[in-house]
Amino acid sequence: MAARDKANRVLIHVILILVSITMLVPFLWMILTAFKTMTEATSVNPFVILPSTWRWDSFKEVIENMDFLHLYINTLLLILGRVVCAVLTATLAGYAFGRLNFRGKNLMFSLVLFQMMVPGQIFIIPQYLMVSKMGMLNTIFALVFPGIVTAFGTFLLKQAYMGLPKDLEEAARLDGCNIGQTFLFIMAPLTRSSMVALGIFTAVFAYKDLMWPLICNKDVMPLSAALAKMQGQYTNNYPQLMAASLLACIPMIVLYLIFQKQFIEGIATSGGKL
Repeated sequence: MAARDKANRVLIHVILILVSITMLVPFLWMILTAFKTMTEATSVNPFVILPSTWRWDSFKEVIENMDFLHLYINTLLLILGRVVCAVLTATLAGYAFGRLNFRGKNLMFSLVLFQMMVPGQIFIIPQYLMVSKMGMLNTIFALVFPGIVTAFGTFLLKQAYMGLPKDLEEAARLDGCNIGQTFLFIMAPLTRSSMVALGIFTAVFAYKDLMWPLICNKDVMPLSAALAKMQGQYTNNYPQLMAASLLACIPMIVLYLIFQKQFIEGIATSGGKL
């Protein structure tokens, strides 16, 4: 049995290594292409993997033609705004649906579930009309607007609050706490891991959001929309596109290195995957 367990462990590690290599290939291809010439990048020779000369021209041209400082700022404000709004509204709504009893509770939560079941593209036209009526097109607020309320976050936090014992609320009530104090000082701190998980998902989804920034903004764009506008209708400058994509990865890489522990704990606690 020991030999069989060892063989199974080796097999599992081999499979995991192969899957990891498969996931890393696109990222490595992006890095190598950024240093190639246009001829090397479009070569059909499968053995042309490394660039003949490591060139920095694509990075220089991209930095000169694109205002990356403003793109970074817009992207970080987009992520920060959506994370703060999503965690705040989902925490309040999740506690209300999970722990309080009020008229119309089941109907309102059914509407939340309905929003999770339909494609998000259905809400683009109503959201655009709302932002347009407010006169907030081409602003940071327009980028953040679709993420102010999240149905997924409400459902996630509702399940987290429902998993807490009722004795906590009864003990808080005996100590003289009202509903607000019970929520703020007793219940909310116990769902911190779920909030972190929601923040992680929201940050990743906001970072790679493409359709909405292209619709609502022309000038104030995040990195994803700016990269999409680099693609031509008939031809693409792949070295420059890959160089810009590599520069666009920097914010998420830095955020991951800073909050690596919270990323792992949040994903493990939520039982989900990106």
